[in-house]
Amino acid sequence: MMGPRGRGGPALPEAEVTIRVALHDTDQLGVVWHGNYLRYFERAREALMDALGYGYPQMRAAGLLWPVVTEECKYLRPLRLGDEAVVLARLEEWEYRIACRYEIRLLPAGEPCTRGRTVQMAVARDDFTARLELVPELCAAVAAWQRGHGPGDRGGDD
Repeated sequence: MMGPRGRGGPALPEAEVTIRVALHDTDQLGVVWHGNYLRYFERAREALMDALGYGYPQMRAAGLLWPVVTEECKYLRPLRLGDEAVVLARLEEWEYRIACRYEIRLLPAGEPCTRGRTVQMAVARDDFTARLELVPELCAAVAAWQRGHGPGDRGGDD
């Protein structure tokens, strides 16, 4: 996994998805094109936000969009056509922005392939102005998730 849980505090919300590398994800070298790792991060982040009950439909209903404003990606080993991997997304900030850490691990052994981070900020859906205050719907969703998950609970169905 991605490391310890905040020294006995509430569990950090996380989710994972399993991917299989398709031909259209690879480049002429036979490895996943670097930009597609961000797509894999997005799939895991979407699963995470859905698990919290604050997915894209709820964001839009609240009148918000959440564009990515920062992204980081460290490539440790390439994924290749047909590889299966698990993509873990962990929410680490959620009050004024959404910040997630990611790890992609090759299956079945779990060898780390890629690590990354994204930051998103809330903007008003109608005029794209930045929302720089707390987002109560998001804070409430995280608090509800944490009430149901202890410090040692990964929060998944496994």
